[in-house]
Amino acid sequence: MTTLTKTEGTEVPSGSDPFLSVRDLHVRFSTEDGIVKAVDGLSFDLERGETLGIVGESGSGKSVTNLAILGLHNPKATEIGGEIVLDGDELTGAREKSLEKLRGNKMAMIFQDALTALSPYYTVGRQIAEPFMKHTGASKREGRQRAIEMLTKVGIPQPSLRVDDYPHQFSGGMRQRAMIAMALVCNPQLLIADEPTTALDVTVQAQILDLLKDLQQEFGSAIILITHDLGVVANTADKLLVMYAGRAVERGSVKEILTQPRHPYTWGLLSSMPRLSSDVSEALHPIPGTPPSLLNPPSGCAFHPRCGFTDEVGGARCTDERPLLEAGRAAACHLSAEQKQTIFTEQIKPRLG
Repeated sequence: MTTLTKTEGTEVPSGSDPFLSVRDLHVRFSTEDGIVKAVDGLSFDLERGETLGIVGESGSGKSVTNLAILGLHNPKATEIGGEIVLDGDELTGAREKSLEKLRGNKMAMIFQDALTALSPYYTVGRQIAEPFMKHTGASKREGRQRAIEMLTKVGIPQPSLRVDDYPHQFSGGMRQRAMIAMALVCNPQLLIADEPTTALDVTVQAQILDLLKDLQQEFGSAIILITHDLGVVANTADKLLVMYAGRAVERGSVKEILTQPRHPYTWGLLSSMPRLSSDVSEALHPIPGTPPSLLNPPSGCAFHPRCGFTDEVGGARCTDERPLLEAGRAAACHLSAEQKQTIFTEQIKPRLG
C-alpha cells in the first residue's frame, strides 16, 4: 500500500485525542483509465457515544472512506495517505494481522446489502457466532448461545429456532437485523453503518434506526452512519459531514446544517427532498448536472460546474482556488458569510418551508 504525501494547506478539525481521528485522508485507485481520486484530503473526528452522519451523492467517497478505516481496500490497487487513529492505534499502513484483531472486535461494519454480505452457505447463527468465537476463544456452544442472545437483542422472533435458519429464510428487515447482530456481537467501540436501511420500507427503516440508537446507548459505541438521505440522519446523528467529489464540503451539528446550511451543495440536497408539508403539485429543485469524474475532478471548487452562485463570488476564484474547510462549524465555499446568509434567507429557505 503506497503512502501519499500530505496536501499543502489542508485544514483539519481541532481537538485533542478524539476516539477516532481522520486527518488528510487520501484514497486513490489505479485503473486502466488512470488514477481515481476517490477521497481527496478528508479530515474529521468522532468521540465515544457520538453518531456522525456522512451524506452525499453516490460516488462522493462515503463508503470508500469507511472501508479505508477498516483496512478493507486491496493494497495492490490502492494508494492511501493521511492518518487514521482509533483510540491511539494508527490504522493507516498497519499490518493485516493487527487489523484483523480490531475488525469485528473493536470496530465493525454493517454493510448496505445484507443479502450479498451474508453467506448463503452458512446459517445466520453460525455467521454471528464466528467473530465472537474468533476474538474471545469461546466454544461452539458458547458461540451459539451468544448468537441467540444477539438475535434476541435485535428483535428477531423465536431466536432459538431462527438461529439455525439460512439468510434466504429471513425477510429483508430480518437480514438487516442479523447483520447488526453480527456487527455488535463483540461489543465494538466503533460501528460503521453503510446505508443500513437501503431497500427497506419506511416502517422497517424507522425500526432499524431506532434499534441502532438503543444499542448505542447500551454499548456506548461511536457510530458512523453513511447515507445519501439527509432525512435519515435528522433524528439519528449528532454531527453531520457533507461530502462531494471525495471532499468534505460542510461540517457541523445535525441541527445546524439542517436549519442553517451554508454550502450550495447542501442547499441542493435539501431542496431536492420531497416534504410532507409541501403541495403535491409543487416541483422539486434537483441539483443541475451530474457528479464529476474522479479520474479528472474539476479544478478549484469541485462543485463549481453545478453551482448557481459562482457569479456572486466574481472572477475565476471558484474555478482556480480550492476552498478550505476550516475547523469546527464550517463550509468549504468562497461565498462570504453575508452572501450565504442572504442567499439562504431569500432563495433557499422559502423552498424548504
